[in-house]
Amino acid sequence: MSYVTPANFVGKMVDAGEAKLQMAPRDALIRAYMAGAILALAAVFAVTVTVQTGVPIVGAILFPVGFCMLYLMGYDLLTGVFMLTPLALIDGRPGVTLPRILRHWGIVFAGNFAGALTVAVMMAVVFTYGFSVEPDAVARRSPASARPAPWATRNSAPPACSPSSSAVCCATGWSPPAWWAR
Repeated sequence: MSYVTPANFVGKMVDAGEAKLQMAPRDALIRAYMAGAILALAAVFAVTVTVQTGVPIVGAILFPVGFCMLYLMGYDLLTGVFMLTPLALIDGRPGVTLPRILRHWGIVFAGNFAGALTVAVMMAVVFTYGFSVEPDAVARRSPASARPAPWATRNSAPPACSPSSSAVCCATGWSPPAWWAR
């Protein structure tokens, strides 16, 4: 088993950020497009499994398969680019500038969005047989409409935390205390 020291690990992260910025825009766009498409397919897979089994945890366990595929294929999600590319700027790598980072972020965003949108349109066509029939149970069920947030039925505010903690609160059935709505 190999061990990477924290200093070496940070160095590898900075190198990865610089490598992403040196990539041709065409290649970055293709890698981002594929990442958006694979992540959207993973979401469709998770929702389909959840609806067909009736057990939400099964879909939640299977969704990370999409992230594993992204990593193994070397594709880029915007979240990873947000983290890695500024490290090259902070480290003072030659040729790394803020406008170049912002341009790369825009390319990756456009690719991720286009890939996810392509899969969304394709799934809409597939689930409705070319829009000739009503959507089946999987197409009618969306993660947002699966279960309302516990605080949505009361006159209280949602947690003012990060989206991930709000999702955890919703999934666990946590509701805010009475003083929260003041």
